[in-house]
Amino acid sequence: MHVRIQEIPESNQIISESFRPRRPDWLKAKLPVGENYARLKGLMETRKLHTVCEEARCPNMGECWNHGTATFMILGDVCTRSCGFCAVKTGKPTELDADEPRRVAEAVQLMGVKHAVITSVNRDELFDGGAQIFAETIKQVRALNPGTRVEVLIPDFRGDEFALDILLDAFPDVLNHNMETVPRLYATVRPQAKYERSLELLQRSKRRGFLTKTGLMVGIGEQEHEVVEVMKDLSAIGCDILTIGQYLQPTKEHLPVARYVHPDEFNRYKKVGKELGFKHVESGPLVRSSYHAEQQM
Repeated sequence: MHVRIQEIPESNQIISESFRPRRPDWLKAKLPVGENYARLKGLMETRKLHTVCEEARCPNMGECWNHGTATFMILGDVCTRSCGFCAVKTGKPTELDADEPRRVAEAVQLMGVKHAVITSVNRDELFDGGAQIFAETIKQVRALNPGTRVEVLIPDFRGDEFALDILLDAFPDVLNHNMETVPRLYATVRPQAKYERSLELLQRSKRRGFLTKTGLMVGIGEQEHEVVEVMKDLSAIGCDILTIGQYLQPTKEHLPVARYVHPDEFNRYKKVGKELGFKHVESGPLVRSSYHAEQQM
């Protein structure tokens, strides 16, 4: 099947909201239903926990929850940043829950999770960006679940090496930080982030011997050659695992989809990643940063 891909001009402008490409068949996902889904939803509610699956409206939530896996989101559900692609609430967080690490550890135990993924909102108002809560969560999950691997998907901590060291000293099994997009689009897609800062965070983690991972969205205004250039940058610093997935507009207030990327293009990225030496590349329309995280190990 041949699909015409609209060329997006190489400027810093995201495609106009008036252009709305029709969602293709390959982006259809199952609705979140089923016995395990209901059980996990109840578990999260009773323990007052958040998941990025719900907050970011992940299209794979039905599949993952029915397999008994979820990505925990700590440090509350209000983010201090206003990324143009993200459905998580933006504002001024009002609390810091010191008991949250214990409840996450208990939820991991009740779910029987063997590979726990822990992420967070950005908490730029905190001196350490929430790194100590991250570290404590890792420790408590390990204490209660000694056979469980822990992957963390972390913010950039505003480039603070002290905060990063607090987290790394808790020794997560996988250090994940998403690049999200190509450098040209950062001002629009990630206005409070910096491409070089995110790249440096991954490089610092790699220098300390950690297994590193990152993710990219496509279909938000980038060109294919720009994605390949980012992949080269990541390969140059020794990043181990890369995920690439289709950007989907969560609400009308967020950045529109520029194009729906054909599966053939995702296959090309996977091939390029293999040639560049990544240990694993998960590339496909519905791929998200935590999708099949356990299998990637």
